[in-house]
Formats: sequence, structure tokens, C-alpha cells
Amino acid sequence: MDRTHAITADDRYVVISSDCHAGASIPAYGDYLEARHRDDFASWEASFVNPYDDLVDTEALQYRRNFDGAIRQRELEADGIVAEVVYPNTIPPFFPSGTLTLPAPSAEQYELRWAGIRAHNRWLADFCNELPGRRAGVAQLLLNDLDDAMAETRRVKEAGLFGGVMIPNLAPDDDLPPLHAPVYEPLWALCEELGLPVNMHGGTGVPNLGPYPATPILMFMEFGWYAQRPLLRLMFSGVFERHPDLTFVMTEQGSSWVPGLLAGLDWAVDRTTIAGSVEERFGGEIVRSLSLKPSEYWARQCFLGASFMGPHDCAVREETGVDTIMWGSDYPHSEGTHPYTMEALRYTFADVDPGEVRAMLGTNAARAYGFDLDALSRLAGEIGPHVADVAVPLTDDEFPTDALSPALDRMKKPVGNIS
Repeated sequence: MDRTHAITADDRYVVISSDCHAGASIPAYGDYLEARHRDDFASWEASFVNPYDDLVDTEALQYRRNFDGAIRQRELEADGIVAEVVYPNTIPPFFPSGTLTLPAPSAEQYELRWAGIRAHNRWLADFCNELPGRRAGVAQLLLNDLDDAMAETRRVKEAGLFGGVMIPNLAPDDDLPPLHAPVYEPLWALCEELGLPVNMHGGTGVPNLGPYPATPILMFMEFGWYAQRPLLRLMFSGVFERHPDLTFVMTEQGSSWVPGLLAGLDWAVDRTTIAGSVEERFGGEIVRSLSLKPSEYWARQCFLGASFMGPHDCAVREETGVDTIMWGSDYPHSEGTHPYTMEALRYTFADVDPGEVRAMLGTNAARAYGFDLDALSRLAGEIGPHVADVAVPLTDDEFPTDALSPALDRMKKPVGNIS
């Protein structure tokens, strides 16, 4: 990516949030279900108890941000954001809670939950079409039936959801084959053929840790670790080798862990060339089938949706790969940067080369998802943050006292897996 052409202080950044969330209200999802599931939906809706206070069907602003396009556009534009990648948020039909934290459905659950996922994808296409080219909707898939998943992948491509597909991060105790199993090869080939990114969002992949007091904090602490596992599965099973044009995106799982992981993987791969080494014994045959090192696959076809990006993450941007990083606001979550996005940008990027800032705030996401950068640049000329303003360091008295975003956390954060 060429970051060398001149940027002036009066220029404005094109800001694309690589991590936003949306979903319909539960009643609205009923209109997107196939007719044969309407009776089941009525029964489920009548008995459903929403486990999340901020997603209860009310007129509250926090809830309406999920689906009210006017509110959403006004608040994102006030933050200087011209486009967004849209992951799910509300609870689709027939699910007990949000899809980002659930294991794969059982065979008995599959038919109805698949119907609910497809209802969300249909709603999402309509929602994104309200602002053509500015909302890259990420369609959800389940992997219980590969033919179903591939048919839905083709359908969402035709529907214009250019955010690609989000696959479930299968937990170790799921009954489905793991992601490195050859059974999924047709899906990887199809996504490569259609130019659809494969997305992996943080929060999934954690096994059942039991009904114990420590379970919630253990789940939270381990989210990042489990979220990284799909990268290794696709890398070492040869998916990236066989499909060099496949784009793989990892979002909302921290970012400062990347340099250490890549360095460790490269080291282990190099060790497989030593005859008799433990690395050669366990991985020599597989590594010999790969033409690139892990860090090279990462640089070639992986992107990082860097939600909550703070100075500690930015400090290792070169080792992570500046051209792989896509800043995200996590709108409309309470841990997102709204309404203090400008403060978050200044805190993280004030002393960073503007060419690198431009890449991380927008051009990388445009490249990963296919946003029309020229069209977005015209809009950014009206609402985007000025280069000069982002370059002003945030002073102590400017830190918002009520911000919950880790992107505005002044505590020194160690490099590791915690988001």
C-alpha cells in the first residue's frame, strides 16, 4: 500500500469503522422469516426473555441505535465516521441470547436457528441498502450443513452484503468438525471466488466452563486466546496456501498480541528445518507443504479489526503490519468510542505519521472490503476529522471522565491477549 503521497494539515481522514454492530428489533425479525416459521416465531417471541438490558425492546436510544438508520447516521457522522462494517448485535429468532457468544447449535436446534440467522441476513441487506456503499454488512453463517452455508453465501453476495461472511469460531467441545477439517474446503474456495472476506469476531469459541463463580471472568480473560485459534487452523491446514486471494479478518479481539504470536509461529516454523527437533517431529511434514512463513501469510491476506485501539497497540503497529490494521469504534456498544471518538483518535494517533494514520483509519478497510474510496473521500471532505486536529495530543484535562472505552484507558496495558 502506497502511503507516500503528501498529506497536508488541512486534509481530512476517511474514517471507516471496521467494527460496528446492528440488528433488528425482535418483532421486526418476524417479517424476514419464511412463512413456514411464523407460527414457531410467535410462540418463541411470546416466551422469550431477553438476557441483555441494553437490547430489550424499548424506545430507549441505546436500543434504537441498533436499527434506526437516522440516529445511527447522525451519531457516526458526528464522530467523523463515513462508513462502517456491520456485525450482528441484537438477538435473532429462536436464539436464547446473542450469536457472538453461543456454541454451534445442535442438530435439533439447527433448522429454526438457521431460519433466524437467514432472517437477520435479509434484514441486514435492507438496512445496508439505506446507505449504499457506506455499510458493509457481514452476513452470519452456521456450519452444521455446508450446502446450506454455501447457498447462503451466494445469496448474500447477490444481495449486496459486501462485508463478507462471519463464520462461527467452533469451540473445542462443539460436535462439528474443527475449522482445519477438509470438509470446509468448498466454502473457502467459494469465498475466494466471490471475493467475500471471511470474518471472525471476538467473543466466540470458548467451551462450556461450567456453572462456577469464576466462569464469567475466565470467559472474559480467555476470549482473546480462543479468538486467535482460527488463524492457526486456517494457516497450518493450508487454507491460505491453497487460496491466496482469500481475505481473512479478525475483529474485536485486541491487537497488541499479534507481533508476539507471529514471531513465535515463525520461530517454530524455522525450527522444523532442524532434523530430530520436536518442532520437526510434530510439524515438519505440514510446514514443508507451505510456501510462506506465518508472518508472510498474515501480511498477504489477513486484516485486523482493531477495536479499542490505544497507544500501546499503536506502538507495535510496524510489527503488527500497518497495512493490516483497521481501526474500529465498536458502535453502539458502551465500550465503544462514541461520543468521544475524536478524543480516542487524538490519544492514539497524535504522534503517528499521517500516511500511516490514513491507512489504519480508512484505506486498509477500503481495500479489505471493497469500499469505494473516491466516493467516501468526497463525504469525508465534509465530515472527516482534519489531519491537524488528530495530530494534537490529548491533554490530561481533556480525558472524558465518563468514557468506558478501553481506547481511552490511561492505565499502562501490558502486551498480551486481553482486549
